[in-house]
Amino acid sequence: MSEKRTLLFFFSLILLTLIAKTSSTQEYQPDIHIIVNMVQLNVAVTDNKGNYVTGLKPEDFVVTEDGIPEKMATFGEGDEPTRMVELTSEGGKPGAKSARELQDLPNTVPGSNLASLLGGSNVFILFDTSNYMYRGFVYAQDAIADFVRSLEHADRVAFYSYSRDLSRATMLTPDRGQVLHGVRSTVAGDDAALYNSLLLTVKDAAQYSGRKVIVVFSNGPDNASVVPPEDVAELAQSTGTVIYMISTQQAQIEPVSTAVFERMTAATGGKAYFAKNWREEKQAFASIRDDLAHLYAISYYPKANPNAGWRAIGVKLLGESAKKYRIRTRNGYRPLPARYSAESRPATP
Repeated sequence: MSEKRTLLFFFSLILLTLIAKTSSTQEYQPDIHIIVNMVQLNVAVTDNKGNYVTGLKPEDFVVTEDGIPEKMATFGEGDEPTRMVELTSEGGKPGAKSARELQDLPNTVPGSNLASLLGGSNVFILFDTSNYMYRGFVYAQDAIADFVRSLEHADRVAFYSYSRDLSRATMLTPDRGQVLHGVRSTVAGDDAALYNSLLLTVKDAAQYSGRKVIVVFSNGPDNASVVPPEDVAELAQSTGTVIYMISTQQAQIEPVSTAVFERMTAATGGKAYFAKNWREEKQAFASIRDDLAHLYAISYYPKANPNAGWRAIGVKLLGESAKKYRIRTRNGYRPLPARYSAESRPATP
């Protein structure tokens, strides 16, 4: 009888210990979320004359990834707030709600992270201060300053400069005065390591959600980088960063630089401009500002896809619009490693 009581006591003790451990684990277990990467696209739609097409709706677009049709998660036009796209609404047609009207994104991220997913525009300006810039330096500064002042709807702006090394003159800020001070503080000199500096700028931009834009002003070819431009373009595509490049006649004289600038910008959904004088520089900056004001913002959560390498993105218009209009956006991306965290902001490829 004594042995039975002893065994019963030990079993009870073990059971109480297990219960205590379970309660302790539940009490202190961190809230871990699996972050699903949202793919964000900046889409320009123009007619045959190059005029921007406005007023399109989510149902006018078809988005595919590796040929797989994707369901749109958010949609926005120009400077208007990005809106959540419902899969169905009354009447069975796609509808949209403001992000504030939705508490959660099902099976993706907590509602508290929704604001970061739909963050505003972040514009990084990268200015060539190499020895190529001795001529026309002040005019280039004036053109950049005017561009900064014109960015009324960009949430934050950063100003970087480069020669052999990258200088982060003004980090991302909503204060235009700080950015203008950074522009006026630059001086010219040394060789040009454009692709090294651009890669670092892309990595900086990748830390942020929302629209990410890099505007490069280059006055000549790269003569000091160790990073190939193809690596820069692929990282920009994979992080959803749009690259615009304004280059002077000096760079256009070299065919290699011209081809690289055009390929890189086209791959990310941006544009390359070649300005012969300060007037054309200002026109190029104005064109970029106009482009940013007319881009459609589209995002989706990729469906199951075994392809862990490069994924091709396709964006088309339905109906007669497909024949009349042209679309410009990035043509693909390489999935970034998934992140598992209760605190970090969602990744945006």
